[in-house]
Amino acid sequence: MTIDISYETDIELDIPYEDIIRQMVVAALDYENCPYEAEVSVTVVDDKEIQEINKTYRNIDKATDVLSFPMYQYEKAADFDNLDDSAFNPESGELLLGDIVISAEKVTAQAKEYGHSKEREFAFLLVHSMLHLLGYDHIEEEERLVMESKQKEILELNDYKR
Repeated sequence: MTIDISYETDIELDIPYEDIIRQMVVAALDYENCPYEAEVSVTVVDDKEIQEINKTYRNIDKATDVLSFPMYQYEKAADFDNLDDSAFNPESGELLLGDIVISAEKVTAQAKEYGHSKEREFAFLLVHSMLHLLGYDHIEEEERLVMESKQKEILELNDYKR
């Protein structure tokens, strides 16, 4: 398993973010019964940087809490049986999941807003983004309900409760 972690802001979360990243990446993959070793990149930035990334890649000029950049487009979410060679790193053989970018400022603000810990908020954003990297979405109501249910269960299985 390759998890590249970058912390690119002076804003301190004062949480064991690397441990949470490793825990929740593995938890999401295990929950979805991923049969492969995987590769993912997680970067923590400030609001200014995530706004710039959001503007550049999504044409939305505002800060957001998390951005997900999947490397593979699944026909059906988390369908590992129908992956082609483009889904894998040719050197390592690992499943290429993609990139996650999280705003440290949003973690702090949303934890306060929702009345839970920064650890729980950070874990939530990771799980949310991991599900996007595995092909889940929340545009349609039915998809949203499925994704929310999975997020809640993965978090609770790892003792992150509201």
